Amino acid sequence: MNRIEDLAALDLEVYSAAWCPDCRRLEAWLAEHRVAYRKVDIERVPGAAETLERETGKRAIPFVKVNGGRWVRGYHKELPQRLDGDLLVRELLEAAK
Repeated sequence: MNRIEDLAALDLEVYSAAWCPDCRRLEAWLAEHRVAYRKVDIERVPGAAETLERETGKRAIPFVKVNGGRWVRGYHKELPQRLDGDLLVRELLEAAK
């Protein structure tokens, strides 16, 4: 069973920007569940946007880099609420394997 508590073992970097509503939604969810992460503001950190695009092939945010390796989308565009916590936990833990 995937649990939010299991995320504590992961090194999470959230690539985001202040103007992004999906980013604010993800960061609020992480804060609510006391999940530690480092924010990488693509508008303030030199080269961050280019790194994101080069490594994911995407310009969309938020994206979460897990343990310095795999990337996970920090939103679920196919869902009306745009973020499903249970699905996010599964995706993050799967990326850590």
